[in-house]
Amino acid sequence: MIDLLQHLARPGQPQTLYRELELQLSKDIGFGLFTLLYADGHEVARVYSSDENSYPVFGRKAMGPTPWGEKVLKNGQPFLGPDKAAIVWAFFDHELIFSLGLGAVINIPVVYNGETIGTMNLLDKEGAYTQAHLDKAAAYAPLLIPAYLEARRA
Repeated sequence: MIDLLQHLARPGQPQTLYRELELQLSKDIGFGLFTLLYADGHEVARVYSSDENSYPVFGRKAMGPTPWGEKVLKNGQPFLGPDKAAIVWAFFDHELIFSLGLGAVINIPVVYNGETIGTMNLLDKEGAYTQAHLDKAAAYAPLLIPAYLEARRA
Protein backbone atom coordinates (compact mmCIF):
# COMPACT_ATOMS: atom_id res chain seq x y z
CA MET A 1 0.00 0.00 0.00
CA ILE A 2 2.85 2.38 0.81
CA ASP A 3 4.24 1.83 -2.68
CA LEU A 4 0.92 2.91 -4.19
CA LEU A 5 0.87 6.10 -2.13
CA GLN A 6 4.23 7.03 -3.60
CA HIS A 7 2.76 6.75 -7.09
CA LEU A 8 0.38 9.63 -6.32
CA ALA A 9 3.37 11.99 -6.49
CA ARG A 10 4.50 10.77 -9.91
CA PRO A 11 3.55 12.60 -13.10
CA GLY A 12 0.92 11.30 -15.48
CA GLN A 13 -1.94 11.17 -12.99
CA PRO A 14 -4.39 9.60 -12.74
CA GLN A 15 -3.29 6.92 -15.24
CA THR A 16 -0.04 6.29 -13.35
CA LEU A 17 -1.98 5.43 -10.21
CA TYR A 18 -4.59 3.38 -12.11
CA ARG A 19 -1.92 1.18 -13.73
CA GLU A 20 -0.08 0.62 -10.46
CA LEU A 21 -3.33 -0.14 -8.66
CA GLU A 22 -4.16 -2.70 -11.35
CA LEU A 23 -0.77 -4.39 -10.86
CA GLN A 24 -1.08 -4.46 -7.07
CA LEU A 25 -4.63 -5.84 -7.11
CA SER A 26 -3.58 -8.46 -9.64
CA LYS A 27 -0.96 -9.70 -7.16
CA ASP A 28 -3.01 -9.34 -3.96
CA ILE A 29 -6.46 -10.48 -5.06
CA GLY A 30 -6.52 -11.44 -8.73
CA PHE A 31 -9.11 -10.66 -11.38
CA GLY A 32 -10.14 -11.33 -14.94
CA LEU A 33 -11.38 -7.75 -15.38
CA PHE A 34 -10.57 -4.58 -13.45
CA THR A 35 -12.47 -1.35 -14.04
CA LEU A 36 -12.81 2.02 -12.36
CA LEU A 37 -16.06 3.95 -12.52
CA TYR A 38 -16.33 7.62 -11.61
CA ALA A 39 -19.74 8.85 -10.42
CA ASP A 40 -21.20 12.33 -10.12
CA GLY A 41 -24.85 12.40 -9.17
CA HIS A 42 -26.75 10.31 -11.72
CA GLU A 43 -23.88 10.36 -14.21
CA VAL A 44 -21.12 7.76 -14.41
CA ALA A 45 -18.01 7.33 -16.53
CA ARG A 46 -15.63 4.40 -16.85
CA VAL A 47 -12.20 5.96 -16.40
CA TYR A 48 -10.07 2.80 -16.51
CA SER A 49 -10.38 -0.73 -17.82
CA SER A 50 -7.99 -3.66 -17.95
CA ASP A 51 -9.89 -4.85 -21.07
CA GLU A 52 -10.65 -1.86 -23.28
CA ASN A 53 -11.90 -4.07 -26.11
CA SER A 54 -14.79 -5.44 -24.05
CA TYR A 55 -15.15 -2.59 -21.53
CA PRO A 56 -13.79 0.61 -23.05
CA VAL A 57 -13.26 3.87 -21.23
CA PHE A 58 -16.09 6.25 -22.09
CA GLY A 59 -17.42 9.72 -21.35
CA ARG A 60 -20.21 10.47 -18.93
CA LYS A 61 -23.61 8.85 -19.28
CA ALA A 62 -26.78 8.93 -17.22
CA MET A 63 -27.44 5.89 -15.07
CA GLY A 64 -31.01 5.06 -14.27
CA PRO A 65 -32.05 3.61 -10.92
CA THR A 66 -31.11 -0.03 -10.29
CA PRO A 67 -30.92 -2.14 -7.11
CA TRP A 68 -27.13 -2.31 -7.57
CA GLY A 69 -26.93 1.49 -7.93
CA GLU A 70 -29.06 1.93 -4.82
CA LYS A 71 -26.75 -0.32 -2.79
CA VAL A 72 -23.34 0.73 -4.09
CA LEU A 73 -23.68 4.25 -5.47
CA LYS A 74 -26.42 5.71 -3.31
CA ASN A 75 -25.79 3.89 0.00
CA GLY A 76 -22.01 3.46 -0.36
CA GLN A 77 -22.10 -0.25 0.45
CA PRO A 78 -19.69 -2.72 -1.15
CA PHE A 79 -21.15 -5.52 -3.24
CA LEU A 80 -19.87 -9.08 -3.26
CA GLY A 81 -21.39 -11.12 -6.06
CA PRO A 82 -19.88 -14.60 -5.71
CA ASP A 83 -21.79 -16.27 -8.53
CA LYS A 84 -23.62 -15.83 -11.82
CA ALA A 85 -26.98 -15.30 -10.11
CA ALA A 86 -25.54 -12.24 -8.37
CA ILE A 87 -24.13 -10.96 -11.68
CA VAL A 88 -27.58 -11.29 -13.30
CA TRP A 89 -29.15 -9.42 -10.38
CA ALA A 90 -26.65 -6.58 -10.57
CA PHE A 91 -25.82 -6.00 -14.24
CA PHE A 92 -27.83 -5.67 -17.43
CA ASP A 93 -24.76 -6.70 -19.46
CA HIS A 94 -24.38 -10.04 -17.67
CA GLU A 95 -24.19 -11.96 -20.96
CA LEU A 96 -21.08 -10.01 -21.96
CA ILE A 97 -19.61 -10.65 -18.52
CA PHE A 98 -20.28 -14.39 -18.84
CA SER A 99 -18.82 -14.47 -22.36
CA LEU A 100 -15.51 -13.32 -20.87
CA GLY A 101 -15.49 -16.29 -18.49
CA LEU A 102 -16.41 -14.09 -15.53
CA GLY A 103 -19.00 -14.97 -12.91
CA ALA A 104 -18.04 -13.20 -9.66
CA VAL A 105 -17.67 -9.53 -8.79
CA ILE A 106 -16.46 -7.19 -6.10
CA ASN A 107 -17.61 -3.56 -6.29
CA ILE A 108 -16.05 -1.21 -3.76
CA PRO A 109 -17.53 2.28 -3.46
CA VAL A 110 -15.05 5.13 -3.28
CA VAL A 111 -16.57 7.42 -0.67
CA TYR A 112 -15.49 10.96 0.14
CA ASN A 113 -17.20 13.26 2.61
CA GLY A 114 -20.14 10.87 2.91
CA GLU A 115 -20.74 10.65 -0.85
CA THR A 116 -19.91 7.85 -3.26
CA ILE A 117 -17.77 9.40 -5.99
CA GLY A 118 -16.97 6.19 -7.84
CA THR A 119 -16.35 2.48 -7.65
CA MET A 120 -13.48 0.04 -7.96
CA ASN A 121 -14.59 -3.17 -9.68
CA LEU A 122 -12.97 -6.58 -9.88
CA LEU A 123 -14.47 -9.51 -11.76
CA ASP A 124 -13.24 -13.08 -11.97
CA LYS A 125 -14.49 -16.62 -12.50
CA GLU A 126 -17.51 -17.79 -10.56
CA GLY A 127 -16.69 -18.59 -6.93
CA ALA A 128 -13.38 -16.71 -6.98
CA TYR A 129 -14.31 -14.11 -4.36
CA THR A 130 -15.20 -14.25 -0.68
CA GLN A 131 -15.79 -11.66 2.01
CA ALA A 132 -12.05 -11.79 2.78
CA HIS A 133 -11.29 -10.70 -0.81
CA LEU A 134 -13.80 -7.87 -0.54
CA ASP A 135 -12.28 -6.69 2.75
CA LYS A 136 -8.79 -6.73 1.25
CA ALA A 137 -9.92 -4.82 -1.85
CA ALA A 138 -11.75 -2.20 0.23
CA ALA A 139 -8.47 -1.02 1.74
CA TYR A 140 -7.35 0.22 -1.70
CA ALA A 141 -10.42 2.33 -2.57
CA PRO A 142 -9.43 5.52 -0.69
CA LEU A 143 -6.37 5.83 -2.91
CA LEU A 144 -8.75 6.74 -5.74
CA ILE A 145 -10.25 9.77 -3.97
CA PRO A 146 -7.86 12.37 -5.45
CA ALA A 147 -8.33 11.04 -8.99
CA TYR A 148 -12.11 11.00 -8.73
CA LEU A 149 -12.23 14.48 -7.22
CA GLU A 150 -10.09 15.70 -10.10
CA ALA A 151 -12.52 14.08 -12.55
CA ARG A 152 -15.31 16.08 -10.97
CA ARG A 153 -13.49 19.33 -11.65
CA ALA A 154 -12.86 18.45 -15.30
